[in-house]
Amino acid sequence: MQTDGTLGIVGGGTMGAGIAQAAAQAGAVCVVVEPDDASRARGQQAMTHSWQKLDSKGKLPEDIEKLAGRVTWTERLDALADCDLIIEAIPEIREAKVELFRQLDSVCATDAILATNTSSIPIAALARSTAHPSRIIGLHFFNPVPLMPLVEVIPSMLTDSSVVTRAEDFVRMRLAKQTIRAKDQAGFVVNAIFVPYLLSAIRAFENGVASAEDIDTGMVGGCGMPMGPLALCDLIGLDTMLLVADSLHAEYRDPATIAPPLLRRHVDAGWLGRKSGRGFYEYNSN
Repeated sequence: MQTDGTLGIVGGGTMGAGIAQAAAQAGAVCVVVEPDDASRARGQQAMTHSWQKLDSKGKLPEDIEKLAGRVTWTERLDALADCDLIIEAIPEIREAKVELFRQLDSVCATDAILATNTSSIPIAALARSTAHPSRIIGLHFFNPVPLMPLVEVIPSMLTDSSVVTRAEDFVRMRLAKQTIRAKDQAGFVVNAIFVPYLLSAIRAFENGVASAEDIDTGMVGGCGMPMGPLALCDLIGLDTMLLVADSLHAEYRDPATIAPPLLRRHVDAGWLGRKSGRGFYEYNSN
C-alpha cells in the first residue's frame, strides 16, 4: 500500500498544527485529532494566522479557504480509521505516548503506518506497547514545520523495511521534505548534538557568564546562529527542553545532558517560554 491517502495527525499543538499546515500546502488531505476544545481552537487559529501572514507577503500559492479545506479537525480518535499514515505529535511524555499508541493500534488498519514525532524517546520503547511493532517508526519534524526542510526518519530494531521505505517516500515525495536516517537512540542525530549546546548556554546564564541578551547576541553574531540559544529554548518550551534533557541523560549519562537547576526552577515556576509569556525573556500577549 502506498502512503498517498489521508494523513492522520494526533495532537493539535505547535508541532501537530505545523505538520498539518505543511501537508495541506503540499496538497495532502489530513485529519487532526485534538480532544481538548481550547487546544483545538488554538491550533486552528495558529494555522489560519500563519496562512494570513504568508498571503499578505504573496507567498501563498493557493487560497486560504482551499488549503483549510484539506484539513479536518476533530476530537475523535476513530476518525483516523481510514488513514494509511498517522503521526503522533502530543507532548514529550513517554507514558502518554505509550498509551496513545496502544489506542491507535486498535483503531487503525493493520497495514497503516504509525509514526511518532518524538524528539528524544527511543522508538522501540513505543513500538513494544503495540501488537504490531513492525509498523512503528519515528518521523521527527522540526519547528516551525512549514519552514524547516528536514525530517529525521528513525526505524527501530522492530520496524519493517517496507515501512521505512513508505514513510520516507511520503515525507520526500508528498511533503517535499529532506530526510536523514537516524539510529534509534535518545535524541537521534540533531538533538543528541544540539541539546547539550542549549543546556550549556543555560548553564552559562545560570553561572553569570553574561546576560541572556549577550549570550544570544554572542552566538548569533559570533557563530552565525540564526537565533540565540536562550531565545530558542523559550520558543521550544522550557518544559519540553527539560523532558528532552532528562531523556538524553537517562540514555547516555553524559554530564553535558544534565538539566541545569535553573531550567528546572523555571519549569517549577511555570515560566515555560513564549507559550506562558515568560521564560528566559518576558513576552507580551502579541
